[in-house]
Amino acid sequence: MPRVKRGPKGKNKRKAILKLAKGFYSSRRIRLKTAMETIDKGLNYAFRDRKVKKREFRALWITRINAAVRMADLSYSKFIAGLKKGGVDLDRKVLADLCVNDPAGFSRLITIAKENTK
Repeated sequence: MPRVKRGPKGKNKRKAILKLAKGFYSSRRIRLKTAMETIDKGLNYAFRDRKVKKREFRALWITRINAAVRMADLSYSKFIAGLKKGGVDLDRKVLADLCVNDPAGFSRLITIAKENTK
């Protein structure tokens, strides 16, 4: 079988891989095989952690809402149930932002939730 020299295609492929490896430590940015392994692993982590990021933010919002609601002598679950019964359709991201940036508005939501839990 004749030898195939890939020319610019091979060079461009190697160049693209090493460009992705920019900033890596030591031989991970210099050697092609090591760089490919590191890039594959990094891209897998990036894909996985885009999902994990959503989970972590939701947990953060719930923690913030819970802390704000506990100061008004109400549990998180009763607060959320009271809001649903009261017809307030705000997601946890907005509720967490309200409890940090607009305490007066959030206290009105707490009164709505308290009225609908009884």
